[in-house]
Amino acid sequence: MILLLIFIAALAALSIGLHWLVEQPGSIVLDWGGYHVETSLVVGAGGVIAGVAALILAWAIAVYFFKAPSRLAQSSRSRRREKGYQALSRGIIAAGAGHAAEAKKAAKEAAKYLDKEPLTHLLKAQVAQLEGDRVAAETAFHEMTLLSETRLLGLRGLHVEAKRRKDVEAAHHFADQAHQLVPLPWAGHAVLEHHGAQANWQEARAAVEANLKAKAIDLPTAQRLRAVLETALALEQQERHPSEALHLARQAIKRAPDLVPAIALIARLLARHGDRNKALKLLEKAWATNPHPDLADAFLETAPSESNAERLARVKKFAQAASNAPESGALVARTALAARDFIAARDALAPLVAEGQTPTAQICLLMAELEDAENGPSGPVREWLARGSRAPRDPAWIADGVISRSWAPVSPVTGKLDAFVWAAPPEPVRGPAEDARAGIPAAFLTPPARLLESAELEGGPGLAAS
Repeated sequence: MILLLIFIAALAALSIGLHWLVEQPGSIVLDWGGYHVETSLVVGAGGVIAGVAALILAWAIAVYFFKAPSRLAQSSRSRRREKGYQALSRGIIAAGAGHAAEAKKAAKEAAKYLDKEPLTHLLKAQVAQLEGDRVAAETAFHEMTLLSETRLLGLRGLHVEAKRRKDVEAAHHFADQAHQLVPLPWAGHAVLEHHGAQANWQEARAAVEANLKAKAIDLPTAQRLRAVLETALALEQQERHPSEALHLARQAIKRAPDLVPAIALIARLLARHGDRNKALKLLEKAWATNPHPDLADAFLETAPSESNAERLARVKKFAQAASNAPESGALVARTALAARDFIAARDALAPLVAEGQTPTAQICLLMAELEDAENGPSGPVREWLARGSRAPRDPAWIADGVISRSWAPVSPVTGKLDAFVWAAPPEPVRGPAEDARAGIPAAFLTPPARLLESAELEGGPGLAAS
């Protein structure tokens, strides 16, 4: 509506102007080259306007014909780009759907029209991966690293391919290159796992700090990883530099107060250097909140030369810190059996095998050992062994499907830090538990944790004691 009013106003102004121009007296006279032209002011103005319009039209026609070749070339390029992007779209959809033949056809068409387009290289890599052609995939990813737009994507693709062919050093190389360009989470985690798998604890600590700085991990996660790495360093240095190991382990439990391996190591180091009372206080405090078998092992090691009777008296007092925990009953029963105090052993196990309770495999084995020690081979022994073969498994250190006798800083399968968790193994367990520390330098390994080596129950699986 406003535009219409403006148009009407302009038209009115033009009409008024033309009327004023017509009403003005006067004429235009032109003498040039023997020609004499005389006309009115209106006709002269109209002629000037017509001449200017003719010049503009002639210039436009000349420019049109002059630029025609470039316009034709640009139109051809536009059509090629359109065909190329259509092929890219079809190819990416086909690759996502797993249609290798259609994706390959589209990739060839896209390369024909868009040979320098970054997405074309990505489609070629996806087609090669679908066909299982690792060489072609790596070639495509390498080409992507030559372009600034796709360098990071190419490095990630090369990292994945290196991991698939189990080339650890190459995978680390590509992840490290990507991490130096931009500290992305995947690259940071890959660098961290590599150093962890190689037991390069100092380099792993630096990677944790870099990941935290880049916000690839949050502060609680960084604190936990710091604690795990400090525990790993402490285990490594406990023989050569016990003071430094003690300092590192104490730092670890400040960051992660529930990290049992660090607590157990501190207790062992304190007891080894004469601070037995401090070690016992630390273990009793930890046992009250988290009665873990590793803490029980450390407690027993604080006085290795005591008699079985003295050890039993000490264990009974220690177990009172968590008197209702099954781990306390198992610890007292185990110690009582060693001291040949069958009454104490039976009293300790009674709440765990009472009606309505579901004793674990370790408790069943302890009951079988008690019956055998007290009454000799008999029906109850066989009964408890049979129950043990069907009983729930006792908790153990588990990481990536590996059941270990003792804790380790990294998974032996993936190299992931802090992978081991204390949990009941999945049912059923086949074969004896593995030791996740097999591939880790022996210098920082803890003494072997407890395991009931009576392993195979009549046709049943091997049983790791908790």
